[in-house]
Amino acid sequence: MRHLFTLLLLLAGAVSSSPGHAAPPASREHLLMDFGWRFAYGHPFDPKQDFGNGVGYFSYLAKTGYGDGAAAANFDDRAWRPLDLPHDWAVEQPFDEKASFSHGFRAIGRPFPNASVGWYRKSFTVPASDLGRRISLDFDGVFRNSIVWVNGHYLGTEPSGYQGFQYDISDYLHYDGKPNVIAVRVDATLEEGWFYEGAGIYRHVWLTKTAPVHVAPNGTFVTTQVAGDAATITAQATLTNGSATAQTVDVVQEVLDAAGKTVATGPASPVRLSGAGQQEVRVRVPVAGPHLWSLESPYLYTLVTRVRQGGQVVDEYRTRFGVRTIRFDANEGFFLNGKHLKITGTNNHQDHAGVGTAMPDALQDWRILQLKSFGCNAYRMSHNPPTPELLDACDRLGMLVIDENRMMGSTQTNLGDLKRMIVRDRNHPSVISWSIGNEEWAIEGNALGAQIGATMQAFAKTVDSTRAITVAVSGGWGQGTSTAIDVMGFNYIGQGDTDAYHAKFPDKPSWGTEEGSTHATRGIYFVDNDKHYSAAYDEKPSPKFYSIEGGWQHYAARPYLAGMFIWTGFDYRGEPTPFGWPSITSYFGMMDLCGFPKDNVWYLKSWWTNQTTLHLLPHWNWPGREGQPIAVWAYSNCDEVELFLNKKSQGRQKMPKNGHLEWQVTYAPGTLAAVGYRNGKQIATDVVRTAAAAAAIQLLPNKPAVQATREDLAIVTVQLTDKNKLPVPTANQEITFRLQGPGRIIGVGNGDPTSLEPDRYIDKISVVQIENLKERAAKSMAQGPETTAAFDDAGWGPAFTPRQYDAAQLVPTAKYYVTRGSFELPPTLAGATVTLFYQPIGREQTIYVNGRAIAQNLTGEQAVKNGFVLDAALLKPGKNSVVFVATPLVKNKPWDVLNALPGSIQVRTPAADWQRKTFNGLAQVLVQTTQDAGEITLTATAPGLKTSVLKIRSAAAPQRHSN
Repeated sequence: MRHLFTLLLLLAGAVSSSPGHAAPPASREHLLMDFGWRFAYGHPFDPKQDFGNGVGYFSYLAKTGYGDGAAAANFDDRAWRPLDLPHDWAVEQPFDEKASFSHGFRAIGRPFPNASVGWYRKSFTVPASDLGRRISLDFDGVFRNSIVWVNGHYLGTEPSGYQGFQYDISDYLHYDGKPNVIAVRVDATLEEGWFYEGAGIYRHVWLTKTAPVHVAPNGTFVTTQVAGDAATITAQATLTNGSATAQTVDVVQEVLDAAGKTVATGPASPVRLSGAGQQEVRVRVPVAGPHLWSLESPYLYTLVTRVRQGGQVVDEYRTRFGVRTIRFDANEGFFLNGKHLKITGTNNHQDHAGVGTAMPDALQDWRILQLKSFGCNAYRMSHNPPTPELLDACDRLGMLVIDENRMMGSTQTNLGDLKRMIVRDRNHPSVISWSIGNEEWAIEGNALGAQIGATMQAFAKTVDSTRAITVAVSGGWGQGTSTAIDVMGFNYIGQGDTDAYHAKFPDKPSWGTEEGSTHATRGIYFVDNDKHYSAAYDEKPSPKFYSIEGGWQHYAARPYLAGMFIWTGFDYRGEPTPFGWPSITSYFGMMDLCGFPKDNVWYLKSWWTNQTTLHLLPHWNWPGREGQPIAVWAYSNCDEVELFLNKKSQGRQKMPKNGHLEWQVTYAPGTLAAVGYRNGKQIATDVVRTAAAAAAIQLLPNKPAVQATREDLAIVTVQLTDKNKLPVPTANQEITFRLQGPGRIIGVGNGDPTSLEPDRYIDKISVVQIENLKERAAKSMAQGPETTAAFDDAGWGPAFTPRQYDAAQLVPTAKYYVTRGSFELPPTLAGATVTLFYQPIGREQTIYVNGRAIAQNLTGEQAVKNGFVLDAALLKPGKNSVVFVATPLVKNKPWDVLNALPGSIQVRTPAADWQRKTFNGLAQVLVQTTQDAGEITLTATAPGLKTSVLKIRSAAAPQRHSN
């Protein structure tokens, strides 16, 4: 449940509150922290390539505040890449045959240590007025094994890439205007799943500020009971006292309807909290004539929990929820609000073309709408707790959810992770079941699995007893885990006998948690193993498995089965079964990685919706196959379908329920047409025409206008058409994209499982360290032979460590030092900008690069204001020399540690133009707004094709509060 928090606005004059409306907002702030980060690659085991982290005499685990290297507050990150969150660095990596099959062959993981650790840093300020508040840093998810520091203080480590986590940082912050620094080290070397998982801070980050007494994080739990035309809301809130002394407060729970009008208010509950204590408050609030949450009308209420102290509202916490009833029946399936509903679901990973796992919120909404368009009414979170905004989208748009735990286990850690998921998500009306695991082959069919499953289910019930527990089982049905849970989840009916299981366990509800796993390449209608093409006709993927049609026929014919979830709704990176390299995405999806539909979508739409549907496949562009038979299929829910080629009937057939129709048609260019009939009357047509060569580009946005929030998104379909404006279903041509105005391209794709093109075109920024530092004392700041590039410093000692100090151990005995070092540049520098970001090692200094002075007699303050852009004519590939002549820094105390790192070199290579080949006539561009209103212009060009120009209006809109 996404909790909505309001900012206390200090207004001049009186603020009144009329009956039936929400009271003035309280003092909680929930600030988005996604903007203004810096990023660089570290290293899993080489400290020199990991910015010297963890090499100090005292490690960050030894002493509080001893974060070193890139974890230190004063670390110089100016050479790092600036970016906004969410961010997935894995999707920016090239492909490599040596990389992980299951993760889409991206060059990340153990064989690629230079791309498997990432560092993030962000600075922010906190006003003095916040002193005394409780302030937490909240991460929705970081993949994976993240370590977080604030101002050099180690906060903790979160190994999972799917759990949200918070740190109370109140005591570590500066409240005097001095910058506070967050540092996050992310190690994605080890995979957590067997599918593409991305890398980095790929979900939102927040800063939450509250009064000392406040509602705990995810601290409300709303349950509803419906009886006739009335509902009772049970509102539970957990209060936390962040102060050391006992506190007395009142808690008031108020229910708002979707328009924000008060519909019910509970009595005030006085609460006495001990110092640093917690306490739960529970009230029952009746609501007359409730609007029920359903798939067709996903109505949401808001619970407002106000904490009052001394007559003032000190905290206000908002929880969206829905009023609905859910029930599983062992013989009749699933019921929503007392009405039978067959589950028609899909499994999905969080992964999309162009952006990987770092999906903007607007993209989550769009994907849910694509699924709903063909009758999908349920979404299984495969195989991990999801991004919170995905559940928000399911709540708002009307999509049922299985919320899934990452891994089965009954240790304190395992159960703790399960609890975190349930506590975070239990207010979502879309969630109808908790899944405790998936295909745990080592335990699912044995007694150990039964024991662990029973323990997890019993524990889950202590956290939320309102939802059924399920588990996805691929074997050993009737034993092991399948005996221990509320609702049996069948993974693939070819693995066993659902009827036999139902006979053995007649009182246990069941559903298909995975079915299908068919292989299809969008727009391809023949098998070519050399090109890694799978025909898009719905065929069984193997003798043991079922087609989509066969699977649905099994579930549709059995009332005791609540429904099924197809594997999968969307293609995803990794698991390119039945192929390997160079295929890099799956072939399982009903839609490809961009969300372009494959033909199975129309089969499902025919039988999962009441919308009149008629769809023909394949396309009708088959040069060289004239006179040869082509298999033509029709998906429809019409009673009968008649097929015509160039106006000549190919036959009229009756449509079998939950089936499809086939014809063998001798190919001739022209028009293939189908006419659908119901009760003898023509009600639908579908036409497929032979297209000519591609002549033009069309740019088709999912909406004509976007909001200038810095987050909103336009999903643009790129389609190639012929001279008659017909789509060309076989056109594969490279398109170049350019954008002007208040927007930016954040990703491109085309749904081709074998495409090794980049998803993102970004400036390449590498950070080069200054190494081999040596020094000796000098007599003056004057330039001498030791500043030249060719000078032989073999006899010099290491810099800084051997310096002699005065009797007080504060001032070096030498008045000047010459410090020599070097930096290594890549073999080619064409188009690159090289910048020295200097950190003073003296009170006054002159800097030489390859013998030329680039700055003279700089004070320390002058030296750090800007970087020094180095003249390309001065540089060379490979080793370059850098020399610093300086008056040395002095100590205030003998134990002071003076700066011994003279900075770093940034090499920035500008990105190429955004481009992408179309695949079977289609590609996709993701355009995100900035905070500025105006007109965004996207231009698409290709040799021999008519240029397309798309104008998208970016309208002024309020942005989320951020820091």
